[in-house]
Amino acid sequence: MPLSDHEKRMLQEMEAALLTEDPRLFSALSGDAKAPRRNSTLVGISLIPLGIVTLFAGLVSKTTPIGVLGFVIALAGVIAIVSSLGKHAPRSKGKGARKSKGLGSRLEQRWDERNSQ
Repeated sequence: MPLSDHEKRMLQEMEAALLTEDPRLFSALSGDAKAPRRNSTLVGISLIPLGIVTLFAGLVSKTTPIGVLGFVIALAGVIAIVSSLGKHAPRSKGKGARKSKGLGSRLEQRWDERNSQ
């Protein structure tokens, strides 16, 4: 059973009030923000030295597969760190949201502005 217009409007007003009163609770309930993943950052930080040590062990022992494995381990650590940092980046809303558009959208907007003048 769908909501009536009055119920939708009341729900939107309640969401707006919750957003202004407690933004953390709002983001937790709406599912927009996820809990920070410190584990992936710590895993990444620990994988990089382990990979470097394994890489050098492969170089010293002149065993190519061990060196490649060390490189892969270090690369996985870097990827884990970068991906965990990307998840915590704040997203801009409002006036700053215009900058988040892709290059194609911005070029198209400029083209439309030139043609309208």
